[in-house]
Amino acid sequence: MPTLPHETTAMTQHSTHRHPRQQRRQRGLTLIEAATVTGIVAMLVGVTLPSFSDQAQRRQLEGTAAQLETDLQLARSEAVARNESVRLAFARGAHGSCYVLHSGPAHGCTCEGSGAVVCTPDAQPLRSVHLPAVSAVQLQSNSASLLFDAVKGTVTPTATMRVQAPVGSIHQVVNVMGRVRSCSPDGRVAGHRRC
Repeated sequence: MPTLPHETTAMTQHSTHRHPRQQRRQRGLTLIEAATVTGIVAMLVGVTLPSFSDQAQRRQLEGTAAQLETDLQLARSEAVARNESVRLAFARGAHGSCYVLHSGPAHGCTCEGSGAVVCTPDAQPLRSVHLPAVSAVQLQSNSASLLFDAVKGTVTPTATMRVQAPVGSIHQVVNVMGRVRSCSPDGRVAGHRRC
């Protein structure tokens, strides 16, 4: 059946009104797509954030242990250079842990919880390190003080200092000759032998 000209126009107009709506494309993301992307990003951040935190703690642990080892060697060389005994005193309390390298008598210098060093008139502080309680890394020693003898070149008593963090611990073991040996008791710190 042939179509009339006015019918063709009506059909064409009707179909042209429908076509632009069907051809119009959406721009942007739907709520479901945005929620999916947000969920994936949150999951990736949740997975990588603990590893960044562990990595930062491990670096702080290794840095503190290396600094302690350097300061133990410094104490020995200072004793020889000054031709007088030098001491390394340790303290631990509610405000954290610390150590002070000093000349003078056994209790000539102490480090307080705030990190301040207090010395008697006959003692001189040479170096101190403070680890606040909020720090992930803390220090513990089985001896309150080490004496580095200038004449004999020995250390009394022998001691083990433990630098500890949630990611592991490093021990600095000092023998009677003043030599320092680093080790990791649980083997969790790479690059350090197991104690």
